[in-house]
Amino acid sequence: MSKPKIVVLTGAGMSAESGLKTFRDENGLWEGHDVMEVASPQGFARNPQLVLEFYNQRRKQLLEVAPNPGHIALAQLEQAFDVSIVTQNVDNLHEQAGSSHVIHLHGELLKVRSTMDENHVLDWETDLVLGDTDPNGHQLRPHIVWFGEMVPMLEIAAQITHQAEILIIVGTSMQVYPAASLIHYAPGQIPIYFIDPRPNIRSSDFENLTVIPKTAAQGVPDLVEELLNNWL
Repeated sequence: MSKPKIVVLTGAGMSAESGLKTFRDENGLWEGHDVMEVASPQGFARNPQLVLEFYNQRRKQLLEVAPNPGHIALAQLEQAFDVSIVTQNVDNLHEQAGSSHVIHLHGELLKVRSTMDENHVLDWETDLVLGDTDPNGHQLRPHIVWFGEMVPMLEIAAQITHQAEILIIVGTSMQVYPAASLIHYAPGQIPIYFIDPRPNIRSSDFENLTVIPKTAAQGVPDLVEELLNNWL
């Protein structure tokens, strides 16, 4: 008998409780930088050294934090369910917690790729500097989807969301597109759970939607315990 399919959509609020800064604060800055300076092809062309150093700092920060109870609870769901996590986050905290099927919509911080060949991707945990190149001499860049770039994993994420029997949304406002469009690929009638301390959608917005106004570290373990008790 196959396991029921759960798809989990996660955003910045999932990682914030592990100590990682969310993508940008209310004034549109990310760690004091205009996001277009450090998260666009134009910014990289203008000042590659600034961009590389920005992601070097993000990489160092990631190596100092650990998964929170929300990440760990999602990994535990695999005891009874076929779980796919579609995340907007570029950290590897889901993988660290033990989740085995994670799709990164916006890239991965611990990987780099060639500026000329997007398929030349390398694992990378140290600083990336000017002069670090692929075998053909092309500069390496962060393996991050920047503003204005295609989201190559979006179609796969949509296909997986369409297979969901239960959908869980954690730590994302559902206002960041194209990721926010994924909820519309979920089959009708399936249970949808939205976990956020300041939810911006209501139970009446979608059929079979349950809003859980808690943080990821609180709400996810509670929901996972309930689901496992019902299925194990």
